[in-house]
Amino acid sequence: MQGQMNVSRRIFEEVWDKGNLAAIDDLVDANHVNHDPSAAQLPPGREGFKMFAAAYRSAFPDLKMMIEEQVGEGDRVVTRWRAQGTHKGALPGLPATGKSATVTGIGIDRIVNGKIVESWANWDQFGMLQQLGAIPPEQ
Repeated sequence: MQGQMNVSRRIFEEVWDKGNLAAIDDLVDANHVNHDPSAAQLPPGREGFKMFAAAYRSAFPDLKMMIEEQVGEGDRVVTRWRAQGTHKGALPGLPATGKSATVTGIGIDRIVNGKIVESWANWDQFGMLQQLGAIPPEQ
């Protein structure tokens, strides 16, 4: 189980924190399936994962993701995380705002033979858009 948790942890540390997209080749299966609704327009597989990570790393170049809790069982690793960054690059439909955002989320990775073959994510995209000023705050 420790091996699966290390694979999931390395995605956070190497890809999201450091922007090392080459690490995706070592950590993600070529036929990876991403169930994150915000990635629905991207192609499946490792290349789609790279495009997803590149888009957010470009939009938030100072992105820092913190693992708050991680548990594993069988071939699955669940990670509760928090991310912070400054919106300095465009996201689809949203030019850079220069504003900072803090977002929380939970991800589940299914890991087989040392590679992530499937991922699910649920994160506060609405809250992020509010913090960036794209959606008015609730009153």
